[in-house]
Amino acid sequence: MALPPLDSPQWQSPWRAFAWGLRSITQTILTIVLFVTYLGIGALAHDTHFSLLWALASTLFVWAGPAQIILITTLGSGATIIQSAIAVTVSAIRLFPMVVSVLPLMRTPTTKRRELVFAAHLTAVTLWVECHRFLPLVPRERRIAFVHGLGCGLVSVCLVANTVGYFLAANLTQTLGAAILLLTPLSFLFSTARNSREVADVVALALGIVLYPLAAKMNSGLDILVSGVAAGTIAYGVHWWREVRA
Repeated sequence: MALPPLDSPQWQSPWRAFAWGLRSITQTILTIVLFVTYLGIGALAHDTHFSLLWALASTLFVWAGPAQIILITTLGSGATIIQSAIAVTVSAIRLFPMVVSVLPLMRTPTTKRRELVFAAHLTAVTLWVECHRFLPLVPRERRIAFVHGLGCGLVSVCLVANTVGYFLAANLTQTLGAAILLLTPLSFLFSTARNSREVADVVALALGIVLYPLAAKMNSGLDILVSGVAAGTIAYGVHWWREVRA
């Protein structure tokens, strides 16, 4: 199901743009990956004795698989709410560059900041990846509505998966649960590789893969952040150097 042309009358209404965003969850394999991943998160919540309502609320308000795993495991191991909040906040820092890169794709000269708040909340890795694929095909004045639809569709899929996983927890072995959770980073890696069109994108991705094992040896708990910042900075330097020489 392809999106309508940019000049199609189907983009005239924000509600139609929202509907097209909602339908677009059927056009990405990441929807299936999210569903399977949140089966594991639902099962994890069950095994750590959190209620289903609590698990669903964490999906609605945190909306980031790794951060939810950190939240559940830290609270489940006896950490305080403040300690868990700090751990989740540190994990969420990785999403800040994604928000910064996606929101300008939606803004128009008349866009108010409050109109971007919900889109910013919905921006996790899956939405960030798919926005770079879908938004060039959507009229700029309808992109916010489209992202709202896409994000709400993905969140709804995850809420259903949470519920199913919660009640199937007794039938999931630890090995299967771990394998399910591993699908998310692998799918994000392949999707990012597919969307890497600029030299700087390729450099950042390759260096991130190479530098991560080195950063992990630091045992700082910030290995992803350190390798990501280093790889991104070097990739930006390569981009700047190419622009100067052009």
